[in-house]
Amino acid sequence: MKYIQLGHSDLQVSSICMGCMGMGDAARGQHSWTIDQAHSNAIVKQGLEHGINFFDTAIVYQSGTSEQYLGRALKAHAKRDDVVVATKFPPLTQDERDAKITGQQHIDNMLNKSLENLGMDYVDLYIYHMWDYNTPLYDIMDGLNRVVKAGKARYIGISNCFAWQLAKANALAEKENFAKFTSVQGHYNLIFREEEREMVPFCSEDNIALTPYSPLAGGRLSKLPSENSKRLQEDSYAKLKYDGMHDQDQPIIDRVVKLSKSKGVSMTEISLAWLLTKVAAPVVGITKFEQVKNAANAANISFSLDELAYLEELYVPHRLVGVMAQNRV
Repeated sequence: MKYIQLGHSDLQVSSICMGCMGMGDAARGQHSWTIDQAHSNAIVKQGLEHGINFFDTAIVYQSGTSEQYLGRALKAHAKRDDVVVATKFPPLTQDERDAKITGQQHIDNMLNKSLENLGMDYVDLYIYHMWDYNTPLYDIMDGLNRVVKAGKARYIGISNCFAWQLAKANALAEKENFAKFTSVQGHYNLIFREEEREMVPFCSEDNIALTPYSPLAGGRLSKLPSENSKRLQEDSYAKLKYDGMHDQDQPIIDRVVKLSKSKGVSMTEISLAWLLTKVAAPVVGITKFEQVKNAANAANISFSLDELAYLEELYVPHRLVGVMAQNRV
């Protein structure tokens, strides 16, 4: 495993982040393919043994049970100071707005609940899950700064935003002497590369770490066309994001298959190794033991310039999908 400094923070993280959306009570969330506590414990333990020290979850994953499962697993198998834990909070709800809850109060309430779920006194990285167009930016940045000053979060990150929004937020933080975003978790993989237009160069310029989600496109970049899984069958959100461009994406996936065979490694290793040439630490959703090994191995694979061109040259522009398409204004 390789380790990097996360943006302008002093966090030293593994170049693979274990995404924990697949952990939690399947009866209490939108995903039917999640794993139980015992399986989560075993996956986290194996991840630690392969050098993964960076774990990502969110309060909205399976109604907070993802945080609970991760917290219990880490308590059983690691010292708190040896791991880097990230969680995320959503925008204010309409009920909160009706009750006159401020952005600052919302952030404090959400983090207190996340810390309770995790069984921890602090998180290393607290992530603004998606842009809240109905709450003043000052309130969000002030709220985040307050939890950092209180010691409940060491650093802050953001997810699902445009480059102009990240630039605006960090400019406000600099002006007000607030904590600045040190990382951004966007949608980025070999068959969805729209982040390369503005976000990637902006983050490179400002030393903001890229920790993208969906690095394997919901399994499309890790499985042969003949293979299947419960998630591929039942993840309707991933189908929404990827099925519309299947014909354009399949030739790229075919090249991943060919290169994996020529190098004698898995498709997962090829797809993640490519992404690691672009970003700091992809958030890899892991629910199976073989996925841990494949993800860890990806950090040690290198490509020639010809191989990189082979993987990249067939890409065509994609329309925004998922959260970014829904929130675009």
